[in-house]
Amino acid sequence: MSNLVRMVINAIDRLNETIGGVVSWLALTLVFTTCTVAVLRYGFDMGWVWMQELYIWMHATMFLAASGYTLLHEGHVRIDVFYGTAGPRYRAWVNVIGTLLFLFPMVGLIGYMAWGYVFLSWTRLEASQEAGGLPGLFLLKSCMLVFAALLALQGLALLLRSIMILTNHPEFTAPTRSAETGH
Repeated sequence: MSNLVRMVINAIDRLNETIGGVVSWLALTLVFTTCTVAVLRYGFDMGWVWMQELYIWMHATMFLAASGYTLLHEGHVRIDVFYGTAGPRYRAWVNVIGTLLFLFPMVGLIGYMAWGYVFLSWTRLEASQEAGGLPGLFLLKSCMLVFAALLALQGLALLLRSIMILTNHPEFTAPTRSAETGH
C-alpha cells in the first residue's frame, strides 16, 4: 500500500514541479513584454491592445498554473507561530485538518463556480472585448479550472503524505521548512 501511495504522491509532485518549471519562464517573458509595451508607449508613442493584454494574461496564467507548485514548496500562507517550529507529526495533523476543512472545500467551490463561467466562454469561443485584443479568452478563463485541479491534486499529495507520517511511515517525513530555508 505504501508503495502505491508513494507512486501517487511522486506523480503529483512531479506534475506540479514540471508545470512550475515551465510556467516560471512566463515571468521572464512577462518582464520583456511589459518592458516592450512601456518603451513603445512612452518612447515611440505607439502601442497595441493585444500586447497590453498579453502581459496581463501571462501574469494570470503564471499565478493560476503555479498554485500546486507553490503548495508543493510550502509557499502558501500558514501561521508559522503554530506550524513553523512544530515537529513532523504535529505538522501532519495540521496538514490533514487544513486540507480537509479548508483547502478541499475552497478548491471545490472555486472549481464549481468557475465551471459554468468557463463552459459558457468555450461555447462562444470568447475573445477579448477590446478592439485589437487577443482571441482565445476562453483559454485564459480555463486556467481557473487548471488552478483548481492542480491545487486539489497537490492537496491530495499533501494529505496522503501527512497520513503516511501519522501512520508511522518515516520515509514520508519531509524536511522542515526551517531546515530548507534557514529560518
